[in-house]
Amino acid sequence: MDLDRSKRIMTLALPIIGGMVSQNVLNLVDTAMVGHLGDAALAAVGFGGFATFMATAFITGLSSGVQAMASRRLGEGREDAMAIPLNGGLLLALGLALPMTALMITFAPGLLAAALDDPKVVEIAAPYVQVRMLGIAAIGANYAFRGYWNGVNLSRLYMRTLVVMHAVNIALNYVLIFGKLGAPALGATGAGLATTISVYVGTLYYVIQALIHARHAGFARGLPDGETVRTMLKLAVPAGLMQLFFATGMTTFFWIVGKVGTQALAASNVLVNILLVALLPGMGFGLASASLVGQALGRKDVEDAERWGWDVAKLAMIAVGLIALPAVIAPDPLLGVFIHNPDTLALARTPLRLIAATIALDVGGNVLLQSLLGAGDTRRAMIVTISAQWLVGLPLMYLLGVHLGWGLLAIWAIQSGYRGLQGVVFAGFWRGRRWAQIKV
Repeated sequence: MDLDRSKRIMTLALPIIGGMVSQNVLNLVDTAMVGHLGDAALAAVGFGGFATFMATAFITGLSSGVQAMASRRLGEGREDAMAIPLNGGLLLALGLALPMTALMITFAPGLLAAALDDPKVVEIAAPYVQVRMLGIAAIGANYAFRGYWNGVNLSRLYMRTLVVMHAVNIALNYVLIFGKLGAPALGATGAGLATTISVYVGTLYYVIQALIHARHAGFARGLPDGETVRTMLKLAVPAGLMQLFFATGMTTFFWIVGKVGTQALAASNVLVNILLVALLPGMGFGLASASLVGQALGRKDVEDAERWGWDVAKLAMIAVGLIALPAVIAPDPLLGVFIHNPDTLALARTPLRLIAATIALDVGGNVLLQSLLGAGDTRRAMIVTISAQWLVGLPLMYLLGVHLGWGLLAIWAIQSGYRGLQGVVFAGFWRGRRWAQIKV
């Protein structure tokens, strides 16, 4: 990989990574604050967070459709039409969000009671999830904007907005969790309310930036035609289903961990947040690859598109491997920031080392997955991710971790293993180039 290509990757990826890192900083601060409320609160927010992810997952698939179409229009030189997919994505987000919000607020307490064995965790998780559900419309809009900014090489605007959102969220967390500045002490529910307010702040900021930077590309200046809507749905529905099944799978993952015990659930919440320190930068590289691939295909340069996928994957694996190294060597100082129970910390130690040792392979596969999405190959990507998680990963986790009693380490070993397996499949897909024939 030559220096110019590396510079182009980093120019596009670094703002995305910055935004992803700011998201992780928020998650870690949130986890550290909630950790002072005890293991039950930590477990409730961890499970509730993934339940929220599950509820909003389908709508976030719009991001892939918007990004693939916007980057392809840029590559084709049709800059006056780049934001038309964004307009469509925002309308679809609103239409999907309103009924989903009503359903989830109504049924969340019952669903959580059915999924969790500890009544105290359910009591804390239910209001947390309900207040998070109020932000579904803003989440959908924000993902559509993210796809557009990344697709047209304006990822710095995405990073800028996330930094604003997370600064608001951290400040409100402190005020609403602990009852500072005259506010009531709402505990875990305060953390959920802070997040919901911050996502609406982000939406407002995105709209202001779009009026400045995307009006020339058609933002808020016309509805997409039927062909654009059909193409977006063709891309977004498989991506949305993929996200929905992944999120449902992660919620199921936490349900399986909960069968091991509340300590295991609390430890896994912390492990996921530490894992994201390495994984989110890898996702940032993947989103950059999706844009570079889409733009190359817009220029009808298939050779360049394939090369971008491999180049970004290699760079991401090196960067993430270095980030993860401290967790392999010295896991206790990292875990000790969030876990104050010595038994819970001991439970998390070896799984963290395992995750950190294998995360680079996971990231390489994720970059190639995002490359496939950028090329419009959403259907095959969906089939592989759903099959690997639901037919391989989750059944083995329950069988070995719960039924045979091998515990938390076995569950996390299977998590790392099935993710590596799907990465191998994505590498084969990328080398096969069937994605180059897809029209976007």
